[in-house]
Amino acid sequence: MAPQDDNQAQEKPVLKGAITISQINADEITFLANRFWAPDTANAHEAFNSQIIEDIYRKEICDSRHSLRRIMMLEFSQYLENYLWPNFDGERATRAHLMSIVAMVNEKFREKVEVWKVFEKSSELFAKLFQRVLEACIEDRPVTPAVMREQTALLVFLNHCFNSMEVEICRDQAKRLVSLAMWSCLQPKRREQELTQIPQWRKFWKKLQKREDSEQKEKLSWERHFLQNLMIKFIRILDTIPEAGPVCDETVRYCERFVEFLIDLEALLPTRRFFNTVMDDCHVVVRCSLSSLVRREEGNLFAQVSHFS
Repeated sequence: MAPQDDNQAQEKPVLKGAITISQINADEITFLANRFWAPDTANAHEAFNSQIIEDIYRKEICDSRHSLRRIMMLEFSQYLENYLWPNFDGERATRAHLMSIVAMVNEKFREKVEVWKVFEKSSELFAKLFQRVLEACIEDRPVTPAVMREQTALLVFLNHCFNSMEVEICRDQAKRLVSLAMWSCLQPKRREQELTQIPQWRKFWKKLQKREDSEQKEKLSWERHFLQNLMIKFIRILDTIPEAGPVCDETVRYCERFVEFLIDLEALLPTRRFFNTVMDDCHVVVRCSLSSLVRREEGNLFAQVSHFS
């Protein structure tokens, strides 16, 4: 038994750290990449097959519970640049295709490598991707571990976009969610109170009302209420955590990441100016401090980050 234990001990750093060349060459993902998207085999690639994306997402991401090792392998193979993004078809792309792109972007940020350059030549298509992410963030789905892993990934992707406001494609999409127009979701009395305090904003508000395009009214309303609806959804998920008994680890992680998302929005000047009022109107900080999660052992980190106000 001793030699076996020694081998296991030697393998641990590999599992946690860098993947060896031999492991990469022997991996199933490498064989798939050589068939469909690897740059070295570009002349021999098979035709695009959407089922490949479905299978990879199910097996390598979902079934592995978003295994870091498997996602690292996909990123190393240039899956995003050479297969996912070139074949992304906006509204018609499948859920697996969307979530695979989200997973790859999040991994690039984790590895601290260039992210947005691959999207910059297709700003209109990126806008469709961003919209799909927004819609997926607030959709009503049951609170299960698999769903919460997806929701956390979407939230992390969204946070990366907001934290990349210096990048034009991100700024163009994010700024429409956090402008003065988002105050349309405030209670009239609260909005009037805020506008009274700063007369200049009242002038801007009146201009917004005059410029509003009736044909775009539904779309604009959806955008202006997005962050409010996202916070309402967060509170609803937070309230599913009981004071005692079993708790889903993925739900706890989502709540932690959500509060981090709020902290980042509050820390950025382009986002906090108008968002802060909407967050206060939703009583998010109060709901966090009164939640069952802050009184549970699993909620230690959540309790620390939720006291950011």
